Amino acid sequence: MTAIEVRDLTVRFGDFTAVDRVSFSVSRGEVFGFLGANGAGKTTAIRTLCGLLTPTEGSVSVAGLGFEDGGAAIKSRVGYMSQRFTLYNDLSVAENLAFAAGLRRMGSTALKKRASELLGFIGFDRGLDTLVRDLAGGLKQELALAASLLHDPEIVFLDEPTSGVSPASRERFWNLIARLTDSGKTVLVTTHYMDEAEHCGRIGLMAAGRLIALDTPERLKSSVFPGPMVEIDPGAVDPRAVAGLAAEPGVVSFQPHGQRFHLNAVDEAAWTALERRLPPGANARRIRPSLEDVFIRLVEEAGR
Repeated sequence: MTAIEVRDLTVRFGDFTAVDRVSFSVSRGEVFGFLGANGAGKTTAIRTLCGLLTPTEGSVSVAGLGFEDGGAAIKSRVGYMSQRFTLYNDLSVAENLAFAAGLRRMGSTALKKRASELLGFIGFDRGLDTLVRDLAGGLKQELALAASLLHDPEIVFLDEPTSGVSPASRERFWNLIARLTDSGKTVLVTTHYMDEAEHCGRIGLMAAGRLIALDTPERLKSSVFPGPMVEIDPGAVDPRAVAGLAAEPGVVSFQPHGQRFHLNAVDEAAWTALERRLPPGANARRIRPSLEDVFIRLVEEAGR
């Protein structure tokens, strides 16, 4: 069943088009990832799907609901965690949850039951009178997730939820996302961490307001890089000598990655020829393309 259906969504602010004829669908229980640089249109698209912005053109269905009422009904069926921390540092955990529940017009009995469930879900072990400012960044993000789930939404929108937290906290947060979908929730998440995007069932890549790619992580890699991908370590060789390979025939893409380079050849024969041109002392090894490779390649092509 479809949780989200978007057809030719366009959102304009005056003469500026933030989202330009975007179409995609998300199945119930899916983790759908939105990737793109800052300003690509991800947040505007999410805010529209949450009923916070009205489409300029196109159609949107979220949990079977549209914008006939201006998006009011959609708001009751979705949870939204923005990329900016949405809890109040000078309030306690209990006060923040009560405030979030008040916005959803939840009664005290419902709040108590649901808060207990969600704090257990995230494994929160601090006192409810703890001020939010005294929590570590990862715990704050998990608490913000709990607050967005108080009204038990069908669909959860997470806008860069792990920005600025430690790798361990990011991993823990994604484990929570997996448990959400296991319970039947649908999750649409934006992230600028390519390793996190690997956890998504499908990925939509945004650039300049447009959706330029849509598929599973593995199919995106194989379709964008059908030929062999190689990592080249210059070693003691002048990196400029290795970088000269970028202009050789048979090279599809050539990108620096730290002190190494990622080279994608058009096919095996092309790589065999290229390997003979490696400067003595440089080392090459086969690798699988990463989503970062995919992202760079597709954004470059979209900008041409």
